Amino acid sequence: MTTIPVGNELRAALAACLAVPRWVDDVAGRAPFGSATELLDAARQSATPLRRAEIDQAMAEHPRIGEKPQGSSQAAGFSRTEQNSVDANDAELAAAIADGNRRYEERFDRVFLIRAAGRSRREILGELTRRLELDDETEADIVGSELRDIALLRLGVLATQWHDDDVAAAPPEQPAQEDPR
Repeated sequence: MTTIPVGNELRAALAACLAVPRWVDDVAGRAPFGSATELLDAARQSATPLRRAEIDQAMAEHPRIGEKPQGSSQAAGFSRTEQNSVDANDAELAAAIADGNRRYEERFDRVFLIRAAGRSRREILGELTRRLELDDETEADIVGSELRDIALLRLGVLATQWHDDDVAAAPPEQPAQEDPR
């Protein structure tokens, strides 16, 4: 039995996953959903692709990698959980990521974004270093893909909290690793 909310409750949950009003409107407009799979499919379709202005808009909700998210919002809670890794307290890695963040922001004029869930800080640093060499368009495409993947992972967490029976049978698809090289 599905307990996926509708209306303002669904809209608030969606906004915590991806702060793009067009996406929230589109996905919420398709409710009610009979299952988490239907919700995740609608969310994936609506977020593929995200426009450049939507990427910029959504980035305002994301803290820098390696910094503790501030506040008590649902989005901040997601970020705290996602950035938790076994090597999160490694001072050398933290300094290297902070330096990489600074260089990335100088290069692309936005914070570095990556799906941190399931990745070590060492992996994140490697990807940050690699992406510093990319052109603006390729990097923007990757950021859009990362935003979509983060939103889908967050929706999967919410669906589990909503006790949707089909989540265990059909978990959210693992995000594809894009390598534009």
